[in-house]
Amino acid sequence: MLLTALTLGNPLAAAPPTGRTPTPAAASVRLNGPEKAFVMAAFEQHVALSYAQAGLSATGLPLDVYRRALIGFYHLQQRGTTSAHILSIIDFSRSSTQKRLWTLDLAKGKLLHHTLVAHGKYTGEEFAQNFSNREGSEMSSLGFYVTGATYQGKHGLSLKLHGVDAGYNTNALSRAVVVHGADYVSQQFIRQHGRLGRSQGCPALPVEQTPAIIRTIKGGTVLFANGPAYTGYRSNWLSLDPALVGFARSKGLLGQVG
Repeated sequence: MLLTALTLGNPLAAAPPTGRTPTPAAASVRLNGPEKAFVMAAFEQHVALSYAQAGLSATGLPLDVYRRALIGFYHLQQRGTTSAHILSIIDFSRSSTQKRLWTLDLAKGKLLHHTLVAHGKYTGEEFAQNFSNREGSEMSSLGFYVTGATYQGKHGLSLKLHGVDAGYNTNALSRAVVVHGADYVSQQFIRQHGRLGRSQGCPALPVEQTPAIIRTIKGGTVLFANGPAYTGYRSNWLSLDPALVGFARSKGLLGQVG
């Protein structure tokens, strides 16, 4: 029954985004006991199937990080914060010498981009260790973001980020934490210095890949920046119940339990 509901041929497929903010009635949907058990089982199956379909294990993305990103994505979708089907994940628990940015098309079940990404100057050397939402910190910020508009800056094509995680990244826009390309994000820099170059807090990308990635993720898609476990990151966007409602709605599962 769950396999049919989730459409095994394309386990990441979601309903086309409407771009409309949910009505108050829709936003207040609650799942009863049997409904929650049904949707929870469907969601966990969806996580495992979609992770396998996109080949994420071979890329080094931990399953638990992917699961948290999906919880936040569906919660944001349920709240009407995003209607897009693109999800990007940064795993700052990995060495900066490793590819630690993933961009997924959740409608097609495909990994679109997997590449290097820099952390902030005072976040750490090879590994990201310290994070801040404070102006002038020159540190990276954890949590969920929604992408904004593009612009041409000193680094060329760049992308504004709206931090939506209270206490973690809500100063991103005023701090000018944006997606941009940088020469210090390259394998050559790693060979010379033993680590990636660092930014002033921006998730800087390889110059040659930046335009394509920005075109993919601009205009209201979700970006999740995960950090090491010891940071104690806790987010309201990781609340499971509203995420399950968002997931159930996107898969047409609401009302399937009598």
